Amino acid sequence: MDATARPQPQWQLPPEPIASHYDAPRSPVVRVSPNRQWYLELERPSLPDISLIVVPSLHLAGLDLDPQTWEPAHVQGYGSIRVCSPTTGQCTPVILPEGTGVRNLRWSPEGNYLTFTVSQDGGGALWVLELATAKAWCLIAQGLNGTYGNPAVWISEAEGVLCKVIPAQHPDPPTASPVPLGPRIEEHSGEASPARTYTHLLTDAHDAALFEHYLTSEIVQVNLQGDRTPLLGPALIDEVTPSPDGQWLLLETFHRPFSYQVPLWRFPHRAVVLDRRGQPCYTVADLPLNETVLPQYDAVRPGRRWVNWRGDRPATVYWVEALDQGDPRVEVPFRDGVYQVNAPFQSAPQLLWQLQLRLNRLYWGREQMAIGLEAWYDSRQVRTWLLDPSQMGGNPQLLHDRDFQDAYHDPGELVTAPGPYHWGTLLLAPEGDGGDSNSVYLDGYGAAPEGVHPFLDRWNLATGEKERLWQAQDPYFESVRLVLDSEANEFITSRQSDTEPPNFYRHDRRRNTVTPITQFTDPLPWYGGITRRIVRYSRADGLPLSGTLYLPPGYDPAQGPLPTLLWVYPEEYLSRDSAGQITQADHVFSRPWGNSVLFLLTQGYAILDNPSIPIVGEAGAEPNDTYGEQLLTSVDGAVDFLVAAGIADPQRLAVGGHSYGAFTVANVLAHSDRFRAGIARSGAYNRTLTPFGFQGEQRTYWQALETYTRMSPFTVADRIKTPLLLIHGGADSNPGTYPLQSERLYEAIKGLGGTVRWVVLPGEDHSYRSRQGVGQVLWEMVSWLDRHLQG
Repeated sequence: MDATARPQPQWQLPPEPIASHYDAPRSPVVRVSPNRQWYLELERPSLPDISLIVVPSLHLAGLDLDPQTWEPAHVQGYGSIRVCSPTTGQCTPVILPEGTGVRNLRWSPEGNYLTFTVSQDGGGALWVLELATAKAWCLIAQGLNGTYGNPAVWISEAEGVLCKVIPAQHPDPPTASPVPLGPRIEEHSGEASPARTYTHLLTDAHDAALFEHYLTSEIVQVNLQGDRTPLLGPALIDEVTPSPDGQWLLLETFHRPFSYQVPLWRFPHRAVVLDRRGQPCYTVADLPLNETVLPQYDAVRPGRRWVNWRGDRPATVYWVEALDQGDPRVEVPFRDGVYQVNAPFQSAPQLLWQLQLRLNRLYWGREQMAIGLEAWYDSRQVRTWLLDPSQMGGNPQLLHDRDFQDAYHDPGELVTAPGPYHWGTLLLAPEGDGGDSNSVYLDGYGAAPEGVHPFLDRWNLATGEKERLWQAQDPYFESVRLVLDSEANEFITSRQSDTEPPNFYRHDRRRNTVTPITQFTDPLPWYGGITRRIVRYSRADGLPLSGTLYLPPGYDPAQGPLPTLLWVYPEEYLSRDSAGQITQADHVFSRPWGNSVLFLLTQGYAILDNPSIPIVGEAGAEPNDTYGEQLLTSVDGAVDFLVAAGIADPQRLAVGGHSYGAFTVANVLAHSDRFRAGIARSGAYNRTLTPFGFQGEQRTYWQALETYTRMSPFTVADRIKTPLLLIHGGADSNPGTYPLQSERLYEAIKGLGGTVRWVVLPGEDHSYRSRQGVGQVLWEMVSWLDRHLQG
């Protein structure tokens, strides 16, 4: 094949019916108000035009900003809002300003109002929606600073909202000198400073000035009538959070010195408690610039982190502090400590809990009850503890201990509900009805050898006994979204099946009734005839595997085997038991959208989506030290099953993947001759360019040089003889997957005489967003497979 670059006169569209389907409207997003009186139907945006994707933006300290709107660049909002009653089913459309998306939705604590922002030049506008009337009005017409985080947070419905706004006397943006003022110089003291391959970092003093300009905000308070009260002057504000009782403010800010090596969340950071006049009362944390956090998952920043309010008390601030200086290599009896201090913040901090692992999550319940989770990545361990926050040290009692990859023994997520201050706290069962004040609820995924059936349990923490209150039944995949009362007699689920799209239902256990709330219909009925099923097989070493098999509508096995695509993505494990579990759910409603590979069903291809590729390390071994062998045996197991079942034509097999899946594709093609084509989207292929870890690999290049080299398909590009399609977003901001990765692999395969096509999508990120870009990707995939599997 000629390697000459040819001009592309226009964007390509995929064949029908894909061209009419890939941007079809989808079912709305549903959000239920905190008081459970209303729910919203939010219209999802369609794919934007490429002209909106290539609008100039600023890449600053890990952010991608739109300097015109003072918001994240290329982010779409919802197109419309409908306010609905879950009891009557009546829905009322909200009249909104035209031509802009709705973003940054936030319920009032009491649940009767909702604020949202509308994008516009010169800073966003803030609107408020009254749920009872479905009327919306503008509170701030212009000037919100939404460059980082939500620019508005509620105090209460009586007192209104705190807003980050562009300072009234803000100067014009700094301009870069056309003549360099001097060289860029960086110097290091010698302390190890490993860092993953971050993108969009500051590059010079002008970038630093721009960062300071666009992240500087003032805080104003605005009530529901639109009256403003200035509260805090200009600062690099991360966020401001009122205490649950609304009487105190937790202000978090960034400050200089900045860094060219790490993103803003590792810049100097300060957290201070203020009174309602904006006067500082207590400094919770004052962290210096941190460029030395290790790349390991269990490494954290030294000092006080994770600062927040306790949701069950009026004004108690808590934080976490690493007791090992954030270094997982240090041997210490305790890794983390949780501390708290009460208003008016005059007393010494109280030690709430010392953890042997890293803090994973805290659930506040009441004065004498909280539940904490600690986890450790290297061992895949997660433990759940019952705590008494009223006692020094918390008197921890172990409730559960498991491998967090062991889905079959996952007890589920603890259920929360608005507490006395409208913050999310543990939903506690009342006395009687089989429970007591020591009982909580668990919302579980329900993976088991016989299939996936989500459930709702009541868990008595005093006895350890669990009661199954509800569980999904075939032929539906149904999961709990919201528990409506403390007895869990009423709850809302999302239900779907092979032929029914997800809809919301209200369950009443006392009356044994199930009432539909929404009635969304199939947006793409053409796909109603596809076959989707979970298939099970094993690899050569006996490890059980699975995948989701899709067959075209109306497929009859008598037609013979089909051209087949395996869409892959591996995962590391430390246990064969966990690696062999089946976690894909049956009875899931599957409709493609965007650049989904399921569109290939329209062209007569069979698809095995996400076939299990477990990379297992046992008895202290690192999973990736045998990555290649396990990758090939897993892929061979899938192919052997498909061929033996008469589904796949062994002469018409392709393998594809995105990101780490693309990396996997290149490795498969370098070491296997079972495929006739490959598709690799937005991957990384040379691990020397990600030397401080990648995916689940925590060792550095210099600690595992042989593994990095052996896993890099770039080093064996001479073995890639199967035709390979490389696609990459030209503005990929994902750590490690620079567009250069695809360019260099293309140059290597081309130079070595292989068959390869390289497609760069201008302006596209790690995931593809524009209608033109997505259409091109679908056209490329169909054309590539047709050429090499059908031709």
